[in-house]
Amino acid sequence: MVLSAALLTDFTPMGLAAQDPSSADAESSTVRPMEKLGRGVVAVRSSPTDVLVSWRLLGLDSEGIGFDVYRSTGDSDDYVKLNSQVLTKGTNFTDTTADLTRSNSYQVRPVVDGKAQAPSDAFELSADHAQEPVVRIPLRDGAPIKFTWVGDLDGDGEFDYVVDRQTAPRTIEAYRSDGTFLWSMNMGPNGENVNNIEGGSSSIDTGNWDGVTVYDFDSDGKAEVAARIAGGVTFGDGTKFTRAEGDHQAIAMLDGLTGAPRATAPVPDDYIADGPLAARFAVGHLDGHTPTLVSFMKNRVGRGGFNLMIGAWTFDGGKVEQKWKWLRGKQSAADGHNTRVIDVDGDGKDEVAEIGFVLNGDGTLRYSLADQGIGHGDRWYIGKMDPERPGLQGYGVQQDNTSGLREYYYDATDGSMIWKHSAKGVVDVGRGLVGDIDPDEPGLEAWSFSGLYNARSNKLLAKNTSLQPWPALGLWWDGDLGMELLNDGKIEKWNPASPSTARSLPRLETVWKLGATGFGSTDNPTLIGDLFGDWREEAVFTNADNNELVILSTDRATDTRLYTLAHNPAYRNDMTVKGYMQSHQVDYYLGNGMSAPSRPDISYVGEPAE
Repeated sequence: MVLSAALLTDFTPMGLAAQDPSSADAESSTVRPMEKLGRGVVAVRSSPTDVLVSWRLLGLDSEGIGFDVYRSTGDSDDYVKLNSQVLTKGTNFTDTTADLTRSNSYQVRPVVDGKAQAPSDAFELSADHAQEPVVRIPLRDGAPIKFTWVGDLDGDGEFDYVVDRQTAPRTIEAYRSDGTFLWSMNMGPNGENVNNIEGGSSSIDTGNWDGVTVYDFDSDGKAEVAARIAGGVTFGDGTKFTRAEGDHQAIAMLDGLTGAPRATAPVPDDYIADGPLAARFAVGHLDGHTPTLVSFMKNRVGRGGFNLMIGAWTFDGGKVEQKWKWLRGKQSAADGHNTRVIDVDGDGKDEVAEIGFVLNGDGTLRYSLADQGIGHGDRWYIGKMDPERPGLQGYGVQQDNTSGLREYYYDATDGSMIWKHSAKGVVDVGRGLVGDIDPDEPGLEAWSFSGLYNARSNKLLAKNTSLQPWPALGLWWDGDLGMELLNDGKIEKWNPASPSTARSLPRLETVWKLGATGFGSTDNPTLIGDLFGDWREEAVFTNADNNELVILSTDRATDTRLYTLAHNPAYRNDMTVKGYMQSHQVDYYLGNGMSAPSRPDISYVGEPAE
């Protein structure tokens, strides 16, 4: 299936109109700068004789763009075109003629108006490469890794890697896209306490906290590493941070290539009497055009409740500036374990969303769901769940809600409730997920341990909850428009026509058979994201020795043509967030029967807006 802008007027399955050019009804008036990505060519051996080559369709590619695929073998510098006709469907190609006993390098050339353009960077598949849907990135020896972040640290158009090491104190390491080590940062003596509720002032990556993210904050074409730090931290260039003591903390922007501090700013001390603030980070464009770090920070008041401060920070290449802070105080506004930064009203400017409230881009409260009975919960999402309803929708689950509320579905623009599910008793629902897993029902499904429902219709789809999939993680993998599932080290696919128990779903891949291991008891990946290749997602694990990233990348061909998810604003924002790991969402409907998504309102860093 080909979905391109050229099809917007006639590709309308299920009677749907073409998707709006923004996430809601309002027309966007801003254009945000995003990474100038390369083609991200990747090749995996998909059978004893075949290689799947895949590459990015970029967000601003012209409607009629096509591609040619070239291969060189062994030490030859000569590239031979493999396709007989320009490729205009899915941005992948199956090479059936390669001599796989030798190394093979692949390039793609865009074709515009019949003319071949400059070639992409090449991807080399080694001789006698294993048959596996995996890209392996070498790392230094070290401790286990919980989180991986990506950003273009060196400006070559491809994602590089930043990882943590689960030592006490934690360390952060940066690598180029090919695994070349760049630098390491040590969080110092104030990071030795890694308690997940009341850790040290420079403690990171424990529980639902991170305190690190990666993005090109000053829009110079190279990503920075943002970190919440305290006294005693040793930066990647060997210098130490000494301008804060004890519980006092700072926001630091580090040079992505060297780890050297480029600028720092103090964290406000409103709650310093109760100790240091744990932090989660996210990135968005709160004014529509300036990359902004969003800090979600909490500490505990004695043995009771928690203070909450959310802040917005920008970096102009010379200084870190706090744009605003929001203190919850005594306001009724429940938080969860994950933050979403997303444009909920379609004006091109991102809002800051939590499970029970949303802040406008200027730090004022947009709405709270408290008056509708929404409290704390472990999982929640905002995305385009109903293709026929204007705007975006939200779905969340509840933990020990005294009213008996289990889960809820609402309009993300204004917080108005669409449906709720309640039952007798107080229960920690624990997990919830959204995704299109039933092609016969329009829109996404939303499910938890309380049942599997079609979000739009509120129709119960699996009356026997033992025959619904586990609500763990979702990802796009096999090339159709439905969502696959990543659960306990397995990529699976639920079949609504012949449902099976959560432990016996049809399996597409098994992580441990690929030499990969996840983090924690649920074998979570360190990152899910569209890192390279076409629009399908990668899942990043490590090997058992923690000296290699094992990146699962699909080996299944598809005719579905979508621009890279990393050029979708909502999705790219989600890639910067950790917390309790949850699946990412785009700001258009991605599922069975979808219409073609509109071109994103973005520009490439360093280039004028189109």
